[in-house]
Amino acid sequence: MFKRIATASLVAILIVPAAALGQTRRRSSGSRTSSTATATQRVSQARTAGAQRVADQIKLMTRFVYLLGGVTSGIAAVDEAAKRNEATPELLQRNQQNKATVKTSIQGFREGLDKLEVDFRNQPELQPFYIKLAGSAAGAATAEDQAASNQFDAAGRSLLNVISRLADVLVIMRQ
Repeated sequence: MFKRIATASLVAILIVPAAALGQTRRRSSGSRTSSTATATQRVSQARTAGAQRVADQIKLMTRFVYLLGGVTSGIAAVDEAAKRNEATPELLQRNQQNKATVKTSIQGFREGLDKLEVDFRNQPELQPFYIKLAGSAAGAATAEDQAASNQFDAAGRSLLNVISRLADVLVIMRQ
């Protein structure tokens, strides 16, 4: 009788926990795999979207800086002509419009970079890249201040530094 109870107990001890553990493991490993895959996919999608936004900023700012070179030359030429009283009122008005357009454009870049920094700081998948991105908006703010002081060449150089920083962020994100 003792052998039968011992054998039944031994069988119960071996069978019940193995079945229970087997079911628990199957459930958790399947769930873990799908949640890990989902998390990996979410991180990958967030990184791709973040990298695309950085690339878009680089493209816009590069195009702007390219055009700014010509505009800056024109502004400087008209300012010199105005000092010599050789500029027409229409030319002076157009020059003021060009200055205002440059200032507004740089302000738009600063605002866009502010938003980009906030989004990177607040999105957990992009936080590792925020450290390298931080300061981009400050560089654009410097350019904005320089443009407000009619230092358009210096503003362009400041924007080039911002573009360089953004390119560094993009390189890190693609690794």
